[in-house]
Amino acid sequence: MTNTVLFVDDDDDLRRASAQTLSLAGYDVRAVDSGAAAVREVDAGFDGIIISDIRMPGVDGLELLQQVIARDPDMPVILISGHIDVPTAMGALRTGAYDVLEKPYSNEQLVAAVERALERRRLIAENRQLRQAAPVDDAGPLVGHSPAIVQLRRTIAQIGPIGVDVLIQGETGTGKGLVAEMLHAASRRRGPLVTIDCGAMPAGLVEAELFGNVADAVPGSRMPRTGRLEQGNRGTIFLDDIDALSDSMQLAVQRVLERREVMPVGAIAGRSIDLRVVSASSLDLETLAKAGQFRLSLFYRLNSVTLRLPPLRERREDIAPLFRRFVLQAAARLGVTPPKLEARAFRHLEKHDWPGNVRELMRFAENFVLGLGDHDLGASASAGPTDLKSRLDAFETELIEEALGEAAGDVTRACAALGLPRKTFYYRLQKLGIDPASFRG
Repeated sequence: MTNTVLFVDDDDDLRRASAQTLSLAGYDVRAVDSGAAAVREVDAGFDGIIISDIRMPGVDGLELLQQVIARDPDMPVILISGHIDVPTAMGALRTGAYDVLEKPYSNEQLVAAVERALERRRLIAENRQLRQAAPVDDAGPLVGHSPAIVQLRRTIAQIGPIGVDVLIQGETGTGKGLVAEMLHAASRRRGPLVTIDCGAMPAGLVEAELFGNVADAVPGSRMPRTGRLEQGNRGTIFLDDIDALSDSMQLAVQRVLERREVMPVGAIAGRSIDLRVVSASSLDLETLAKAGQFRLSLFYRLNSVTLRLPPLRERREDIAPLFRRFVLQAAARLGVTPPKLEARAFRHLEKHDWPGNVRELMRFAENFVLGLGDHDLGASASAGPTDLKSRLDAFETELIEEALGEAAGDVTRACAALGLPRKTFYYRLQKLGIDPASFRG
């Protein structure tokens, strides 16, 4: 999971202070004093985000932005300036800047902007990993030969070009983001795919994040901002974890879907947008709606077509080829020789529940290649059909208890330390029989 921030500013004091702030917040910071130096830092393996001052001698922030997005259009670039005007800010956002910060900014504003940008980068990276996992003989990036996956690929091919809104339902790690990318790629839409993690938006800024704002409409920022929904104009919006939206935001999103119009914060008139909406949830939205925990009217608006992604435990015939491909990919990426894979090792893989699904399998494959944890699958096979699962559970229990101990039982801090969504974390606590309250005090 990427945690790297490249900070670019020719002001020595500001550069050192901002780098220190981000380092204390837990980020891996690289600080350089020029756009030219930043260009040299951003090689093919750079997986972080960039924060750059606009006004610098030589390669300025706008030129740096153009060079970066020419190499990687998905790399988030945050521009900062103390003298920026509205046309320049809007031009930068249209060019591809992720955000614009006005000097002087607070430490909290800087950290919040970085976390949003890194979350977007992480989602893109995960989608790319899943997409790259496809073997060449598969009909697309969705790997597997189980009947459910074969039918899912066919359905995506059928509805992709139509442009109908789609609801994707599936457990964490089943590849909902990948399916959204496939739907967008199969469409005839020329705009971008904009992913919005509804559960990761900072509290109090959700409305401005989604719909944008006019100048001086949001405390702490004088600049106008284009909302994430409007950024997807003529393209596809992917609303991930849509169940995380508050009731008021659900109603606001429903109005956007009905009218295809957004109203920025502080604006007096709406703006028409052309969107295809793909939404996703790891929970059963219909059950939530009937229980009064999700707007029933929004649910009916979202599910023109519903795609259900099966968990790995329901398509066990796909686990072995997926694991083999992830091992080969990890070995190639890390520049090592792939470990020997034996049939009995695969039998163990198929007996594990894989609650984290494809994402968990991918990370386990990487650990297998690195020789971390209980990786000797072939040797452990003779210990019995449950041995691998028991050892994995014990290893996971140790990691979770260590994180809870360091966080004094604070679930939010433990989730952040482990890089796990809260829902997945609570699922693992219940499955492993761990009580966070025992670590408090």
